[in-house]
Amino acid sequence: MSGGVSGGMGGRLGFVDKRLDANNFHANVYLRLLRHDLIELGFTVAGCTALEAEPGRDWARDNDVPWFDTVAAMDEHVDYYVVLAPSNPEIHLELCQQVLPFGKATYVDKTFAPDAVTAQAIFALADKYGVAIQTSSALRYTDVQKCVIDAGGHDQVLHMVAWGGGSSFDEYAIHPVELVVSCMGDGVQRLRRWSPAPRSRLLLEWSDARTALIHVHTDGGTTPYAASVTTATETRFVAVDTSTIFRDTARAFLLCFARNQANVPRSQTLTVHRILAAARREEALREFVDI
Repeated sequence: MSGGVSGGMGGRLGFVDKRLDANNFHANVYLRLLRHDLIELGFTVAGCTALEAEPGRDWARDNDVPWFDTVAAMDEHVDYYVVLAPSNPEIHLELCQQVLPFGKATYVDKTFAPDAVTAQAIFALADKYGVAIQTSSALRYTDVQKCVIDAGGHDQVLHMVAWGGGSSFDEYAIHPVELVVSCMGDGVQRLRRWSPAPRSRLLLEWSDARTALIHVHTDGGTTPYAASVTTATETRFVAVDTSTIFRDTARAFLLCFARNQANVPRSQTLTVHRILAAARREEALREFVDI
């Protein structure tokens, strides 16, 4: 059981990363949110550590966050863990092997793992130590999901189109993929990918014949996150307000900490990773492949 304020929100967070420095957007934005927009929830960043120690010590000093050389040294000073390194999912298992044995609720930043097999290994490790763990793209928390709720839930969505961009398919495709899966649920049966990066299009088919088309543009242009949602009665286009997504992502993982229970369905996380893995298969450019 993780620590924190008994009977309510609040607690001490430990940041764990590969490299903490002035350019670390996720570490900076979450620290700022905890100290300002979400301060009323009572959580503080009580420690940090990183594999690259020298820039990490500088970041800790500049942001008035206690630095620890190891997770083990930090553990008695924190109640919960936030594993960052969003651009380096290949080390998330290694970082989780350091964190999860301490048995404290943990959030792992996107992208959770480099593949579905590693994602399952991280979940298995969390289960071994009885840890409440969750992960998500910040695109799980948008007005698109609110539109789906208003429509009656993901079973009412017959088709979606989603758009997203970024610097690379491997790092940024997760955003529109998680947007779609969070709105339509798991149960994706097969996938076809038209055209490789930098302008990829993924066609997903669910076992009940519902479909989604995902555009992932990594050509350096400006592609705002957006989606259209089709139900039996209408099609609605929704532009994503990105100014609130990190605040709402943080609120969600703080709720996980306070309740010691994940609020992101594990099955959806694994579906997202199976979709990304299938999309990387060469044959997906020629034919439908099973998820």
